Amino acid sequence: MFQGFSEQTVDFMWGIRFNNEKSWFEQHKELYKSCFYDPMRALADEVYERFLDRHGELDLIRRVSRIYRDARRLHGRGPYKDRLWWSMERPSDNWSGEPVFWFELEPEGYSYGMGFWMAPAVTMAKFRARMDQDPKPMEQLARAFRRQDRFVLDGVDYKRPKGEAAKLLAPWYNKKSFSLGYEGPHDALLWSHDLADQLLEGYEFLLPYYQYMMDVIADPDPREQ
Repeated sequence: MFQGFSEQTVDFMWGIRFNNEKSWFEQHKELYKSCFYDPMRALADEVYERFLDRHGELDLIRRVSRIYRDARRLHGRGPYKDRLWWSMERPSDNWSGEPVFWFELEPEGYSYGMGFWMAPAVTMAKFRARMDQDPKPMEQLARAFRRQDRFVLDGVDYKRPKGEAAKLLAPWYNKKSFSLGYEGPHDALLWSHDLADQLLEGYEFLLPYYQYMMDVIADPDPREQ
């Protein structure tokens, strides 16, 4: 069971950021495992199991990132990441094509939420078509989102708008991709088991948005009609 991260977790993340080399990592490898990777995996396992107990029909898997960067993509950076993340998502070769639930811990803070790493253009075209043809379901979700103060709608808009929507749906309508996330500094929640409960509560709130977008993905391509 997840018991919380610690100040040593934060110390390690800052350490690897400023000492991103094999010799430093090897000297601190046990600290990495005991204070960073193991609690991250414990958190992922617990939240995943509890979430899937309620929503097994979603057919999600959980992925936990590794600290090692791909040697082919270093681009002048060190061989290690200074952060870790985990996600709950459907099994797919196209890891960026469907929405995921995520949690990430980095030296400055942490974030979690639901969204796309990079939504395909066809998905967002389907999203707009749904809002055009039957706006009420998305309007209901947009109202619920406006009533809460935890998550923020984020994402880049098209430079050339794809169309116009009513005021309620306008923030969503011209997104290239989007996420609904919380981002904040390290706080007391990180050091306790309460973090797992907070994540579950957040993912439950975000679930209708995930389900809506999964339905959108199954729609026909409106550009071919």
